Amino acid sequence: MEAVLLSVATFFSTSIGGLFSIHHKDKLHRIMGFTAGVLLGVVFFDIFPEIIELIKKNNFSSTGVMIALVLGFLIFHILEKTILIHHSHEEEYADHKHPQVGIFSALALAGHSFMDGVGIGLGFQVNSSVGLLVAIAVIAHDFTDGMNTVTLMLTHKNSTRKARWFLLLDALTPVLGAFSTLFFRLPESFLVLYLGFFAGFLLYIGASDILPEAHSKHSSIKTIGLTLLGVLLIFIITRFA
Repeated sequence: MEAVLLSVATFFSTSIGGLFSIHHKDKLHRIMGFTAGVLLGVVFFDIFPEIIELIKKNNFSSTGVMIALVLGFLIFHILEKTILIHHSHEEEYADHKHPQVGIFSALALAGHSFMDGVGIGLGFQVNSSVGLLVAIAVIAHDFTDGMNTVTLMLTHKNSTRKARWFLLLDALTPVLGAFSTLFFRLPESFLVLYLGFFAGFLLYIGASDILPEAHSKHSSIKTIGLTLLGVLLIFIITRFA
């Protein structure tokens, strides 16, 4: 039940991110820089130590975990690029926009957000500390999901009203994902693979997606400082959790 309660915070994070994207487009890069630091901090100071502990405790093979990590990184990379490749090409032509591309992309982000909620629930199946830190990572990441949902909808000439409806869908799906994990429990041998997969996923969205985007148009010392602050924040939290 802790997972479901924390997943409610993702609803507000996603919603605020989307509304922020509508009203404060000039400040998005700094928020994204901080978010990337939070995600990287969770991977290196929480998930990796937990993986090492589970491997030692149960004498698991580290090879399987590393394969899961690489798959988590590459699968999300492939899905994101294949889903958004049409969007990327269309940006080259100002008059070549299709509302259905924005809708399809927003639906894909909603599906991804559902898995974010599942990730929170599975994190709590490992232990409360992992669940809490995974939830923090997802909450931070879902802020950018909300921004991306609105941005993709509006870029492809959908109305602000329709963008808000899809933002609501994206905000609800993590709660549904976390709720679904109340009905099944996974063995530790699978949970350690999940942690590897989720670490790869977070590495991708933090280092290869959000961080480059934060510096694409507004690279600055302040943005770098906010990334370092995000990493430091998670380091401090994991020392006291």
